[in-house]
Amino acid sequence: MLSGGGGSGKTQLAAAYAREALTPKPDTQQTTASAAGEAGADVAGADLVVWATAAEEQAVITTYAQAARKVQAPGATGEDPETDAQVFLQWLATTDRSWLVVLDNITDAAHVQRWWPQGPTGWTLATTRVHLTGGGRTRIPIDVYTPEEALTYLHQRLTREGYAHLYDQQAAKDVITELGQLPLALGFAAAYMIGQDTTCDEYLHHLTNQQLLGALPDWADAENYGRPLATALLLNLHAAIDAGPPSIVEPALHLTALLDPDGHPQELWTAEIVRGFLSVFRGPDGEPVSEQEAREAVTVLHRYGLIDRNRANGPTAVRIHALTARAVRETTPASAQAHLATTAADALDDIWPEIDQPHRDLATVLRANTDTLNAHTQHHLWNPAPDGDGAHSVLFRAGKSLNDAGLHTPAITYWQTLHHTAERLLGTDHPHTLKARHNLAGSYREAGRTGEAIELGERVLVDRARILGENHPDTLAARGNLALFYGAAGRTGEAIGLEERVLADSERTLGTHHPSTITVRGNLACSYWEAGRTGEAIELEERVLADRARILGENHPDTLAARGNLALFYGAAGRTGEAIGLKERVLADSERTLGTHHPDTLQARGSLAASYREAGRTGEAIDLQERVLADSERTLGTHHPHTLTARHNLATSYRDAGRTGEAISLEERVLADSERTLGTHHPHTLTARGNLALFYGAAGRTTEAIDLEERVLADRERTLGTHHPHTLTARHNLATSYQSAGRTGEAISLQERVLADSERTLGTDHPDTLAARGNLALFYGAAGRTTEAIDLEERVLADRERTLGTDHPDTLQARGNLAASYREAGRTTEAINRGERVLADRERTLGTDHPDTQAVREVLERWRGEAE
Repeated sequence: MLSGGGGSGKTQLAAAYAREALTPKPDTQQTTASAAGEAGADVAGADLVVWATAAEEQAVITTYAQAARKVQAPGATGEDPETDAQVFLQWLATTDRSWLVVLDNITDAAHVQRWWPQGPTGWTLATTRVHLTGGGRTRIPIDVYTPEEALTYLHQRLTREGYAHLYDQQAAKDVITELGQLPLALGFAAAYMIGQDTTCDEYLHHLTNQQLLGALPDWADAENYGRPLATALLLNLHAAIDAGPPSIVEPALHLTALLDPDGHPQELWTAEIVRGFLSVFRGPDGEPVSEQEAREAVTVLHRYGLIDRNRANGPTAVRIHALTARAVRETTPASAQAHLATTAADALDDIWPEIDQPHRDLATVLRANTDTLNAHTQHHLWNPAPDGDGAHSVLFRAGKSLNDAGLHTPAITYWQTLHHTAERLLGTDHPHTLKARHNLAGSYREAGRTGEAIELGERVLVDRARILGENHPDTLAARGNLALFYGAAGRTGEAIGLEERVLADSERTLGTHHPSTITVRGNLACSYWEAGRTGEAIELEERVLADRARILGENHPDTLAARGNLALFYGAAGRTGEAIGLKERVLADSERTLGTHHPDTLQARGSLAASYREAGRTGEAIDLQERVLADSERTLGTHHPHTLTARHNLATSYRDAGRTGEAISLEERVLADSERTLGTHHPHTLTARGNLALFYGAAGRTTEAIDLEERVLADRERTLGTHHPHTLTARHNLATSYQSAGRTGEAISLQERVLADSERTLGTDHPDTLAARGNLALFYGAAGRTTEAIDLEERVLADRERTLGTDHPDTLQARGNLAASYREAGRTTEAINRGERVLADRERTLGTDHPDTQAVREVLERWRGEAE
C-alpha cells in the first residue's frame, strides 16, 4: 500500500509497477485481456492487470464487473454489477493465473473493505492518503523526492523533450528547494520551462517574483504544501492564458477543478452549455466561443501540465491532479463559484445519454463526476429559496443511473443521502424531498426490500396528496408505484384498488390517451391477470395495444410489449391459438427491429416456446428453447437471471418429453447457480428449489422432493408470510408430494388449509382457488372419500365453466377428473359419457395428436373395455 500526501507521486509509482507487471518475460506467450480502467494487458509478466479508481465504491464495483466479463469469470452475467464484482473476487481467489489489481486513491477504508482482492496467485497495490492497516497489508510511506531524485527527474524530463539546454544544475537545485521537492510542483516547473523555452535560472526568477506571490489569497496553501506549489500553478496558468484563446483558459481550468480528477469526457468541452459559459468572459460584445477554441483551451492547459488530455482514455480523456484541482479551487473567486457549479452540473446533465445501458463506461464516469461536483459545491447545487428550483436535476439523474446499472446497494445509499440532504436544506415537504423519498422507495423494491418500499411509498403518497392534492400527476405516480409495491408483496387486491383509482383519476385529469394513462391501464391489466380476472385483463390490454400501436407505431418496443402481454393473457384464457399467433408476430417484429440476439427478442422467443409446449408441440418448443438458452448464455452470460429462466424452461420441456434425467440435471444447475449468485433465500432461488422438487417428484424421488419442499415452505412462510400466493403454492406442492409418498392424511390436512387460505385471500372463483379445490378432491379420492371428491369436482367443473368457459383447458381437465371419480364410484356409464365429451373437446380444441388428447383416448378405451 503506497501511502502519502497529494502530489507525492503515489499514482505515478503505482503506474510504474503496473507497467512492469505487464512487461513480457522472455520466451513466454502473450495473450490479451482488458477491463475498464485497467493498466494493461494479459501477458506473461502478469496475466491480468486491473486498474480501479477507488475514491467511490460504485467505481470499484463497475470496474470489477467489467473485468469479470472480460475474463469470462463463471457467474458473470452483465445484469447485476454487484454480483459480477463478487464473482470477480471469487475468480481472483481461485484462479491459477497471475494478477495485479491497483486500487488508486482510496479515500475511505469502508468503500473498499469488502472489495479487497485476495488470492494465492496475485497481489493488490493501493494508493491512499488515509492510513489503512490490518488484513495483512503492508504500508509503504511515499514522501517527496530526495534532492537527488528531484534533480534526476528535472534533467531527464527536459532532455527527453529536447530541451536539455535549459538545465543548469545549480539553478535546478534552487528550483527544487523552492518547490519543496514535490513531484507535482516539479512537473509544473518542467512544463513551464518547455512551454516558454525558459532556463532553470529564469524560471526561479519568475517563481520568486513578489508581485506574483502577492496575487495569491491568504488561504492558498493546498494541503499544507506551502504557497510555492500554488505559485508554480499560478505561473503556469498565466503562461497558458497568454498562449490560449483569449479570456477562456482560466475559467476552463476553474471548471475542470470541480470535476472528478480521474477524468471526464472531452465531449463536455464542445457542449453548447460550456461554450456559452466561456463566452460570457469575453463580454457582451465578444465573439461566441467556438468548438475549436474550447478544444484549444483544453490543449494549452494540457501543454502546461495543468491537466492531462488523452483521447485514448475515452470517457476519462480529460484529467486533473487532485492536488492541482484543490489549489485551483482555493484560488477561485467566491463570486464565481455558483456559476461554475451550475454550469458543470448543466453540462454533465446535457451529455448524459438518454439510456445508460449501451454506454456503461460513460455513465460510470458521469456518476463519478456528479459525486465530485456535489462534494465540492453542494450548497450551489441546491436552491432552498421559496421560489428556488431545489436540487439540481443532475443529482436525480445520477441516482437513476445507479438504479439502471443494477447497483442496488450504492443506489439505496445514494438516495438515503440525497433524501437526508433534501430534508435538511429544502424541508420535509419540498417536492424534491418527496421525489428523493419516492426514488428511495423504488430502490428498496428493486433490491427486494419490499416491506421498506411499502412503508416509504405509503408515506410519499400521504405527503404528496396533502401538499400537491389528490389529483396532481406526482400524487398519481406515487399511488401507482405503491400499487406496484403491494403487488410485489402479494397484496394483489390492494394493488388493484389503487390502480383502478389511479386510472380513473388519470383519465379525468390527463386524458384517456395520455402516455401515463396508458401505462396505468397496462399495469391494471397485469394486476387483473395476477388476480385471475383474465377477461378484464384482456379487455384492458387490447385497448392498451390499440393505443400503443396508434400513438407509437406497430413496431415500437412498448407496442411489442403490449402485444406480448395480450398474448400471455390469451393463453391464460385458453385461447392458445390466438396467443401463439400474437407471439409469432412479436418474435418476427422483434427480430426485424431489435435484432435476433436482443434481450427482448430472446424473451419473445422463449415466450413463444412456452406456448408451443402448452399446445403439445413439445418438439418445436425444445428446438426454440435450446436456441434461447444458447443465445442467452452467449449474450447475457451463463448465470444471468434470464439465462436461468431459459434453462428452467428447457428443463420443463425435457420433462414433458420424457427426458427426465436431462431435465433434473438442468434444474439442479439452475438451483446451484441461483444459490451462488442470488443467495439461498432470494425469491428466485426459492422458486428454483421448488421446481427441482417437482422434477424429483416426477422421477419418483419422492423423499428428496419432500425434503426440498419442506425447506421451501418454511422459507416462504418466513419471508412472505403464511398467506402469500407463493406460500400457498409451496404448501400445495408439499401436500402433493406427501400424497405421492402415501402420507394421505398429511396431504389432505395441508391441502384443506391451502383451499381455506385461497378462498379467504384470493376469492372463491380465483383460478388458484379452483385448482386448490380440484386438488383436494383428488386427495379425497385417493383416500377413498369418493363422495366428497365428487361433490368438490362437480363444484369445480361448474365454476370453471362459468368463469373460464366450456372449452378452456382447465375446464376440460375438471371434466375429465369428474369422469374418473364417477368411475371410481361405480357410475361407469356416466364416466364413459363424460369421457367421450372430454375426448371430443380435446380433439376439437387441441387436435387429435396432442398428448392430452391421446391420454384421454387411451383411458376411455380402457373404460369401455372394462364395461363390456
